[in-house]
Amino acid sequence: MRVLPYGDRALLAEFDSLELALGAHAAWSAAPAPGVIELVPGARTVLVRIDPEVIGLGHAEYWLREHGVTALDLPAGDTITLPVIYDGDDLDVVAAAWGCSVDAVAQRHAEVEWVCAFIGFTAGFGYLVPVGAARLPAVPRRATSRSRVPAGSIALAADYCGVYPRASAGGWQLIGRTDAVLWDAERDPPALVAPGTRVRFTEVQA
Repeated sequence: MRVLPYGDRALLAEFDSLELALGAHAAWSAAPAPGVIELVPGARTVLVRIDPEVIGLGHAEYWLREHGVTALDLPAGDTITLPVIYDGDDLDVVAAAWGCSVDAVAQRHAEVEWVCAFIGFTAGFGYLVPVGAARLPAVPRRATSRSRVPAGSIALAADYCGVYPRASAGGWQLIGRTDAVLWDAERDPPALVAPGTRVRFTEVQA
C-alpha cells in the first residue's frame, strides 16, 4: 500500500489490485477512526477524507498502516438483466481490441456475467468487472471524449463496462444502448446498480 497526500484534508491509499482496494475499504469502513469522515473506493485506490480538527494527516496515515488489509472477493448481490441494442458507434474499436468481428462483440459481451465493483464518475454509474476468470482484453479509452453521451449508453474502457445513467460527456467506447433507467431520484433506491449488483446483458433488436 502506498499512501499519498490529497490536499490538506485527505489521503489517497493506492493498492496493487481492485481486490485489495475493496478489502481496505471494507476493513476501514467497519471501524473508522474518529475524524475519518468519508472513505471513497476506486479501481485501485481508497480516498480517505478526514476532519483535521479531530485527526491530523500524520495520525490518519498511521491508523491506515496499522489496520492491515487483505484482499476481498468481489461483492455478491442481486442479479439484474439489461436489454441491449448493440449498435454503438465504437463497435469496430472494441472488435479490434478483442481480436474478433464486429458481429461477435455483442455475443462476447453478453456471455460475461458482470458485477458492480464500485460507483464513480457520476451518481449511479457503476464500474462493472467480469465475474471470475471471464476476463476480456482491455479496451482503450477514446483519444477525445465526446461532449455528450446519451443516457443508457453501454460503454467499455480498460477492464470496465459501464452504463451512463444520464446524458453526460464521456470518453468510453460505446457498444450499445438500453432503455433501462439506471438512475431515478424518485425511486428507492435511486440507483438500479449498486456495488455488488450482478448484471447480465441480453441482446434485443431495435
